[in-house]
Amino acid sequence: MKGKGILLDENSDLLIKEKSLVIGDVIGQNQKNLILIEKTELKFTPMRGVGARRFLEDNTPDNLAREIRREFGLDGMKVNSVIMTNEGFNIDASYE
Repeated sequence: MKGKGILLDENSDLLIKEKSLVIGDVIGQNQKNLILIEKTELKFTPMRGVGARRFLEDNTPDNLAREIRREFGLDGMKVNSVIMTNEGFNIDASYE
């Protein structure tokens, strides 16, 4: 199942319990990382990542939503919705 993998802690370090890596649902973790990663940050896929910081001064949140949909799709997720709220985005997307 593509939604399972090695979990990271709140500092993006490997999550280790009882001297073992923790395996679990990584969909939310992958989504967060894709949103934050700037293009060129990933060695093996340098053109991947939303780079949300680039959109901080953009007055059109649709541009960020469109980039999220595009990058999630490229990562193999089916994106049902990306909705802007006062707290951020509500994203309904999962691996096919």
